[in-house]
Amino acid sequence: MDYKKSNAPTNTVTRDVNSLCENTGNVYETVAIIGKRANQISVEIKDELKRKLEEFSSNNVDNLEEVFENREQIEISKYYERLPKPVLLATQEYIEDKTYFRNPNKK
Repeated sequence: MDYKKSNAPTNTVTRDVNSLCENTGNVYETVAIIGKRANQISVEIKDELKRKLEEFSSNNVDNLEEVFENREQIEISKYYERLPKPVLLATQEYIEDKTYFRNPNKK
């Protein structure tokens, strides 16, 4: 999923718990679903950031004086810092019914 185009808020938003748990009927199940999805999103974003930053890494650095700041690398890092947090993205996906979940204990 393209998290850059998500309409999730960048700041914490107060939500009505009762309206969030309408699909499951259980607040704890809803929180568990959103939490698991947030973990998945976090791993995806970290992997993507790591891949982009590896393009700038050099393994042949002999001493610390040869390490320099790369403006593109800094801009990429700042961009990912400004993205909405994974839990906000997961909550927005859940509200928009873009999250698939199932409970094996229920039919």
